[in-house]
Amino acid sequence: MEQPHKFTIVRTDLVQDAITILTDSLLIGRLRECELLLNHPWVSRVQAGIRVVDGRYYIFGLRPSNPVTLNGKPIVGNEGLAAGDRLAVGPFLVDVDINDEGMVLEVALQIGVEQYKLDASSPDFETMKPPPVQTGADPKKRAAIRPARLPSSKALDVFWDKRMREAGKMVRPSPLFPLSQRRTGKAQSIWTSTTDLARRWPVSFFIWGAIIGAVPALATAYWYANAYAPAPLSRSHAEKQLTISPPIAARANANSCTTCHTLRGSMEAQCANCHSTDAFVATIIKPHIEAGISCANCHPEHRGAEFRADEAALRACTECHNDANKQTYKGRSVNTPHLGTFGYPVANGKWIWPGLNDEEWARKKIPVKRLQTEDDQTWRSHQFHLIHQSRVRLVPGITSGNAQGQLSCSSCHRSLDPPDLVTPRTTCGLCHNGRVDEKSGRVLIVADKANCTSCHVQHAKDQRHWGASLLGD
Repeated sequence: MEQPHKFTIVRTDLVQDAITILTDSLLIGRLRECELLLNHPWVSRVQAGIRVVDGRYYIFGLRPSNPVTLNGKPIVGNEGLAAGDRLAVGPFLVDVDINDEGMVLEVALQIGVEQYKLDASSPDFETMKPPPVQTGADPKKRAAIRPARLPSSKALDVFWDKRMREAGKMVRPSPLFPLSQRRTGKAQSIWTSTTDLARRWPVSFFIWGAIIGAVPALATAYWYANAYAPAPLSRSHAEKQLTISPPIAARANANSCTTCHTLRGSMEAQCANCHSTDAFVATIIKPHIEAGISCANCHPEHRGAEFRADEAALRACTECHNDANKQTYKGRSVNTPHLGTFGYPVANGKWIWPGLNDEEWARKKIPVKRLQTEDDQTWRSHQFHLIHQSRVRLVPGITSGNAQGQLSCSSCHRSLDPPDLVTPRTTCGLCHNGRVDEKSGRVLIVADKANCTSCHVQHAKDQRHWGASLLGD
């Protein structure tokens, strides 16, 4: 290992004391890790190096495209140094002095000079002359004591390559440098200020923050779903087992949010998929579809454990179909039906009841088919009477019926020739009023309110029948 030599750097261009360095080689360049730091855009990151070989000082040009000049002549490969030499590195002048203690480099900055570019690829590079530079001492005197140029050596090339790589690895991040896509070489000092100068938060902080926030949120959603609910689900949707027989749902909800609220598909589709069994199929009549009414409009949830969605649906009929309801549905308003009475589907001698379609009529299981000679008005009258006669049991207030205790013609009509068309309007309310849950005995509709669903069936495919309590044996 070679003995370190003493280099003394005197900066007349900066307000700082002289610096003494003990080393066998010295790098010159704009890189902060260079021993002789010359911070200027015309200076390469590592432009030249000085090394002591056999007790003599030699300067090596490490950037052929941007050579250092020695006494006004570009350095090619390497040159020996002698006392009184002057180096030109960009706008800097470096005067060299060699004494018994070592080398002294005095740095000065030229003011008002222009950069002179040398083309290293030109065949006349050896004879190209840069701008004249003051050369200091007498050239003949220097030439007499200057050591001869060293022959090309692989070992020297490897040495300087290693020194430059080590200097490059020692570069530390600086807020003055861009943090990403930094330019290399001289171009690094000629960049414009951009947003990448602002240090971004490390991505890992956001990732860990998301994990720390997401894990408890997911755990809460899984083990305590009500934490995200506006109110607890009704008891029927919180049960882990189906309790209604025959079942009206494919599976128990078990207080799950994702059964109804999923990333794919609407909540209405989820309702229809779950409430589709042999005994019940969730259907919506055409007028409600055209009005934009969905399952949630009649069967709202998140109203508490004791909330009954079926009761809410029954109350929703009169809440919507009311003169006080000013809301419009697809541009249409709804009013109190039947002028506030239970209603009789005949007006001005014509049936205003639309009747049942073929599918709905088949579900009634009445073995009567429409005759080809019957027009719409005749067939509606026929359907209406077949639905009631000999099928619906007598209720308090109606005394006339058949021997089986079911409705007959005389139950509503006091005379048939001519037919009594007044009394039927007063008997509808005797049957189609109020509603009591057969199993629990809970009053779903009070007795003085119309039971709309006994005539206007929303879920036509419900095999349980909304008005099953009115049917005879």
